[in-house]
Amino acid sequence: MSLVRRALPEDAEEVLRLRQVMIDAVFATHSSVDWHGESLPTLRRKLGERDGDFVAFVVDHPERPGALASLVAGTIDYRIGKAGDPQGQVGFVFSVATDPDARRLGYARACMTTLLEWFRERGARRVQLTASEEAEPLYASLGFRPKPTPLLELRL
Repeated sequence: MSLVRRALPEDAEEVLRLRQVMIDAVFATHSSVDWHGESLPTLRRKLGERDGDFVAFVVDHPERPGALASLVAGTIDYRIGKAGDPQGQVGFVFSVATDPDARRLGYARACMTTLLEWFRERGARRVQLTASEEAEPLYASLGFRPKPTPLLELRL
């Protein structure tokens, strides 16, 4: 029996807590949690959608009832197809986080494996993510490879 389950609307506060664990670890300058209250209603709604383009998988904390030990979230985006990817379904992984006291137990790997299967079932042929240096070995072991990209970003 798998420890991984799909996150539910009632998990939203814990999902945000673990997302903040990831943000604090990767982007030490963004430690404010003021945005959580505004984000919570949308996250609850998205976690309740079963056929949408967003999903989160979690592992319950083995020693703290009601808490989550690990989280992975992802979306599927549509891009006009191309050779090798005619359907244009692209998975994107974000918010991979494990509570500091639950690391090195295989929870992130189990969540990632479940998310990758979710992507496959929905026709995604490519999956993208950005990785911290600490997480790169996990992603490499799952088959992810670095890819130079000319990505630009504009904040509106």
